[in-house]
Amino acid sequence: MTVRVLLADEQALIRTSFRALIESEPDLEVAGEAATGDEAVMLARSSRADVVLMNIRMPGTDGLAATRAISADEGVTGVRVLILTALEADEYVLRALRAGASGILGMGVELSDLLRAIRLVADGEALLSPSATKALISHFLATPDLTGISAPELRRLTEREREVFVLVAAGLSNDLIAERLRISRSTAKTHVNHIMTKLGVRGRAQLVAIAYQTGFVRHPGPDSSPRMNA
Repeated sequence: MTVRVLLADEQALIRTSFRALIESEPDLEVAGEAATGDEAVMLARSSRADVVLMNIRMPGTDGLAATRAISADEGVTGVRVLILTALEADEYVLRALRAGASGILGMGVELSDLLRAIRLVADGEALLSPSATKALISHFLATPDLTGISAPELRRLTEREREVFVLVAAGLSNDLIAERLRISRSTAKTHVNHIMTKLGVRGRAQLVAIAYQTGFVRHPGPDSSPRMNA
């Protein structure tokens, strides 16, 4: 399956560089280029893109507003947005996730990691840079009631879904979840999709926010993995 990528950045030089990188990969192709947020929204609807590689800083409608418009458009529910930004502060990470972004990476990301992120996001997974993850966790640990999900609502999850939820909060991919729980990758993906449906969210990154916001998992330290609260 070929993943179609829409490039949304105001700088033509950056779009050209990304085009060359993406077109060097046999399973990726460029679906179009947008120099403004409005163009990104329009092309997301018409280009049959799978992933929009979106810069936050865009003229007119910025990347966050464009992401929100794409995520809210029922006609492009299969299009996922990967934010590429130099602004990985708490405020921007939170706003990007609430806008519906499936991933956030810093501008200094390695090219191989960028290609991997595009593939993961296209496959329905989420990916955050280490600094974005740290910002997300610290923000939701410190700020109450931003997700709209309460702890009692998590009781709708089955025992297996709760196990999967903890691993999603740890940032594990479907492959790693499957390996950890000794289930198939498709089964892991199905569990993640069921969790998102039950909680009314569209992206795995938002699940991470909910896990910490509700206290479903705790983060005991920088070198420890998230754990389910009793």
